[in-house]
Amino acid sequence: MVPNGWTLTSLGKLCDINPKKIKKPENGKVSFIAMNQLSEEGQLISHLPREYEEVSKGFTSFKDGDVLVAKITPCFENGKGALVHGLTNGVGFGSTEFHVLRAKENTSPEFIYYLTRTKELRVRGENNMQGSAGHRRVTSDYFNAYKVLTPPLPEQRKIAKILSIWDKAISTTERLIDNSKKQKKALMQQLLTGKKRLLDDSGKPFEGEWEEKRLSDLGNISSGGTPSTTKPEYWDGDINWVTPTNITKQDSIYIESTARLVSMDGIKNSSAKLLPKGTLLVCTRATIGEMAIASHEMSTNQGFKNIVPNENTNIEFVYYLLNFYKHKLISKASGSTFLELSKSAFEGLHFHIPKFQEQQKISAVLLNADQEIELLEQQLADLKQEKKALMQQLLTGKRRVKLDDKEVA
Repeated sequence: MVPNGWTLTSLGKLCDINPKKIKKPENGKVSFIAMNQLSEEGQLISHLPREYEEVSKGFTSFKDGDVLVAKITPCFENGKGALVHGLTNGVGFGSTEFHVLRAKENTSPEFIYYLTRTKELRVRGENNMQGSAGHRRVTSDYFNAYKVLTPPLPEQRKIAKILSIWDKAISTTERLIDNSKKQKKALMQQLLTGKKRLLDDSGKPFEGEWEEKRLSDLGNISSGGTPSTTKPEYWDGDINWVTPTNITKQDSIYIESTARLVSMDGIKNSSAKLLPKGTLLVCTRATIGEMAIASHEMSTNQGFKNIVPNENTNIEFVYYLLNFYKHKLISKASGSTFLELSKSAFEGLHFHIPKFQEQQKISAVLLNADQEIELLEQQLADLKQEKKALMQQLLTGKRRVKLDDKEVA
């Protein structure tokens, strides 16, 4: 159903698809944009200055206000594209794998841009790609014929303005996350090397040299195992069984659950072990140095070395310490088929360790930094979801915008 005052038309009626090459600016300076300078979130990351003669042949031309859309797989499906502004002399050239959409009169470039960000356009485009595997592309004919619901120009502008507010909030949150991660990295550099000492419970800075210890001094270290897959009774029990894939798929310091479960019989009849809550699970095969802390009793496969801390060890401190020195773990690995860190090599790794109370203080600061990042990442996910829902409503006319007299004029 076409909303009142809107029209159903083709994208080719609203914009020129791949228009003619732009003429040379007076000083011959233009911008150049490669595919990797467009983000999958639809943003222009950067552009480079070039001479017109360098790029005018064999590349795609565009100008300020044009919409770029990647045509080749998987860049198209992944969302590579941008509304370009701020080009040198307003002119740019770039990858031949771009389609260029230039808004016609009475069409908002920003509205066209948001149309290209819709899931429907991407899914239909993927289903209409042409070419051989690995080199499939969306054709210009697809864009020309693609049907869109279109409001009058003032409403196009208002819709784009509203969606741009969400984009700005998303960009701001992404910058906050990036800054928070940089600050955390700097904190780790200072706190885990002893360059910066925190205050103890009496309000005085911690003092004294850190003691050099082997990992085996921090607790009991064990490997994991895999129960026989020919014994159904060893599987689908109530004990989480961790594999490296479970670790690499999660962002949190603590692991809560896994895809596969084992039974107590499976544990007893294999080299797998029942590990207590608070065990640090460290991948020592293939994805060496990925790790998480068990939030309850768990077991692991043989791709791990697991640290059950003693009374002098704060396991969160060890988590951050080993993350910071991950390169040290990798350097001690060996193997021709795939890298693996042996139990003896793992136990023999040595680090400078503060006393328990200072470990606790350090881990508390870094946990707080992680919590701030997690909160911002959740806010970012919420903003993206809100924008997605809003786009679906605004670009289909299911939700209409109000225009004041100035916006109608």
